[in-house]
Amino acid sequence: MHLIEVILIMLLAVVASSYLVRALPFSVPLPLMQITLGVLIATLSNSIVELESEIFLFVFLPPLLFLDGWRIPKASLFHDKIIVISLALGLVLFTVVGAGFLIYWLIPDMPLPVAFALAAVVSPTDPVAVSSIVSRSPMPKRLMHILESESLLNDASGLVCFRFAVVAAATGMFSLHTASLAFLWMALGGVVFGVAVTLAINLTQRRVSRHWGEESGAAILINLLTPFGAYLAAEICYASGILAAVAAGVTMSYIELSGRALALTRVQRTVVWDMVRFSLNGIMFVLLGEQLPAIVSRAITAAGGGEYGYGASAWLVICALVITVTLLTLRYFWLWVSLHLTLFRDRRSGSKPEKIDPRIVPMMSLAGVRGAVTLAGVLSLPLVMKHDGAPFPARDQTIFLAAMVILISLVAASVLLPRLLRGQAMNVPEVSVEERKEENAIRAAAAAAIKAVEDASHDMAKNDPDAGKAGLYAQAALKVIEAYGYRITDEQLYVVDEGQTLRKADRVGRRLRQIALKAERDTIAHMAQTRQISDDVFRRLIDKVDFMSVAHHRDPSHHANE
Repeated sequence: MHLIEVILIMLLAVVASSYLVRALPFSVPLPLMQITLGVLIATLSNSIVELESEIFLFVFLPPLLFLDGWRIPKASLFHDKIIVISLALGLVLFTVVGAGFLIYWLIPDMPLPVAFALAAVVSPTDPVAVSSIVSRSPMPKRLMHILESESLLNDASGLVCFRFAVVAAATGMFSLHTASLAFLWMALGGVVFGVAVTLAINLTQRRVSRHWGEESGAAILINLLTPFGAYLAAEICYASGILAAVAAGVTMSYIELSGRALALTRVQRTVVWDMVRFSLNGIMFVLLGEQLPAIVSRAITAAGGGEYGYGASAWLVICALVITVTLLTLRYFWLWVSLHLTLFRDRRSGSKPEKIDPRIVPMMSLAGVRGAVTLAGVLSLPLVMKHDGAPFPARDQTIFLAAMVILISLVAASVLLPRLLRGQAMNVPEVSVEERKEENAIRAAAAAAIKAVEDASHDMAKNDPDAGKAGLYAQAALKVIEAYGYRITDEQLYVVDEGQTLRKADRVGRRLRQIALKAERDTIAHMAQTRQISDDVFRRLIDKVDFMSVAHHRDPSHHANE
């Protein structure tokens, strides 16, 4: 089967999965549906997709990590930074050590570095899979934000640990001193390259656009290529391309606060990135299903020659179940200890701790679903050892166990999470300050827009040689201001007789709308830059302004002097 045919079939399967999960009368997580379609493709097809490990890692991970860094709600991240860092760094190391030794004990034929590599690659969590599971039983917003923030950071920490373990397994050498220095360079170098490449690309693009204008398609394409550029630059210099992609996304979120991109570009870019994320996540799960029969066959063959020949397949499934339960137990223990340490610290400081819903710890434990990043990482395992060219040890069993952990965690979460979320609303202290800040930002932006329209309409009337048309400008201004009155008083402040609208009033009205939208955008951007609102609130509000701007078929940014 040719590559283009494979890509088309995978994309069709992703599209079909999105409709099938809605058509079924019962709830099925989207990743499970995509895996099922992949298995169906493998059953009906005579050929198997051959995956190049390095190419697979390069194609899938940079854009997904970049987008996670870009869209992560940083206000929530900073508010719950201790919890997030504890989960994303402490829990990952705890999981790698604890699960690594358990895997080595379960499967003695698997070298210890490979066992650590498997433990590292199953440590990252996948909030996208959780979102699809709890879509019919919404999770508290704050908990979802914690899961998203944890996922971004543990993707990076887990995959860096995975890389070290794979290098140790492939070369047969490991030095703690050398590994520590290499880790320091990979981490710092990856972040530096991610920030530097993103800043350089955006600075160059801004200068070019200032002189020759901006084409939305070209700007979006440059944005899509940015994570690959950051990843390659870091990898060429032996730094972490994974951290570079994450750092590039975070840097892009701060660059976005300038509000310099055209409204049409931002609207189209959001749609394109949503499509990219949906497609890449979906293709990976379809690929898992397509590869699953071959993975199972190779894993059973490889394990059948060992001491567990009496039932290699049953033993591997038991191992996968034990590993999944171990991951769940380690996560539960870490969350329970962290929560009670926080409560103890609150009591010591004299503050009265809030009552915690007993469902939070088991729910957060089950929500640690493994998904796309685990799959991309484990399929990137090398085929041969670097020093002697021998086959990479226990590669097939490692891929099989990681795939089974993904499946079991998805099934367990899809069955148990909705039951935990059902019934009485979960008592989770939410960050209500964000909602108040968003309301204040809406009112401030509307007030700035109204003032800009009033000033501009007076200036236009004053400069128009036809003094008798002064009422026309006032009428056009009232039409524009009318929409903003609702945001300030929730009542209609102005009434306009639509039957008296003239062609020139319409032209003036369009111009005033452009001025109003630009004033609104500038105010929102200024409030984000001065940290009066979070970048998450900024993105929601600026998207609304952009959609209004595009709806009027004229981009106000074209008339702005940037």
